[in-house]
Amino acid sequence: MSDGPSDSGESSAFERDALASLDSLYRTALRLSHDSADAEDLVQDTYLKAFRAADRFEPGTNLRAWLFTILHNTARNRFRDRARDTVSIDSDIVDRAADAPPPGSRGLLSGRPGDGETPETLLLRETLAPALQSAIDALPASFREAVWLRDVEEFSYAEIAEMLGVPIGTVMSRISRGRHLLFDRLSPTRAAALSGKPE
Repeated sequence: MSDGPSDSGESSAFERDALASLDSLYRTALRLSHDSADAEDLVQDTYLKAFRAADRFEPGTNLRAWLFTILHNTARNRFRDRARDTVSIDSDIVDRAADAPPPGSRGLLSGRPGDGETPETLLLRETLAPALQSAIDALPASFREAVWLRDVEEFSYAEIAEMLGVPIGTVMSRISRGRHLLFDRLSPTRAAALSGKPE
């Protein structure tokens, strides 16, 4: 008998438990990448790495937190690698793109889904009130990531610190500052809603 989930019963249980986090991993990947295709790639890479390393997973520890750690490390490595890539710019293409309407803009203005939207992005938009969605999107990335993992995904401060590779005090500070920024941004909206007046 093996120590890790390598025989078929343990392996299928590990896979089942790991796949139970698919939706929340995708939501977080979408927050990190802001692109559904990139989010899908991040989740796929996360599961590929997790299944390859399944024999190193310690049963009894938090599998969900382990998967989120893999997701954040994969995203961080991918974004770092992309930042290193050399970019060549064709100014004519940039000018044409600047003059063109954004993809899916007709759908957004008319209330119909745009071309690049997936059911997941529509669900996320409908789940969060527009003012809250806008306020979350406006947070600096490090604050947004910490607040999302704590308040939406409900991880502990220690789990978030391990996922992000930062001290727990940094996590607490980012969450506190992120929440204050959200409160400040949403206060005028809340006051307008309570008074019945537009912003």
